[in-house]
Amino acid sequence: MLGDFFTATFHTPGTLAANQDIKFKLPFDASLAFVSAVASNASNAILDVGNSDAAEAYVKNLDVGDSGTPAVLDEEGDFEGDVYPHITKGTIIAIALDFDGAAGTAAQNFTLVLGFTKG
Repeated sequence: MLGDFFTATFHTPGTLAANQDIKFKLPFDASLAFVSAVASNASNAILDVGNSDAAEAYVKNLDVGDSGTPAVLDEEGDFEGDVYPHITKGTIIAIALDFDGAAGTAAQNFTLVLGFTKG
């Protein structure tokens, strides 16, 4: 952790053959301030980040970056509700990756980095 900023990184190597569902909790309140998502190929993957009550509460239908160029959200207006999402301690953070979107090209070597500020 760098001061009150920290990251959570997720990586799935190889060609994805199914959707990815990642869930975790934080031990303190935090705000989501940064999202970087990328595949190594030109995929059609779509990312949602939310919680156990609303799957798209924080990030909705983000086209994952491709060919090694990440899609990045790092300004308040980039997130749902146009604010940095505040996440209460113990909230289940739910990440859903549609591995091939509607067009059917599966993501390869998917990497996701979420940046949070504590408090």
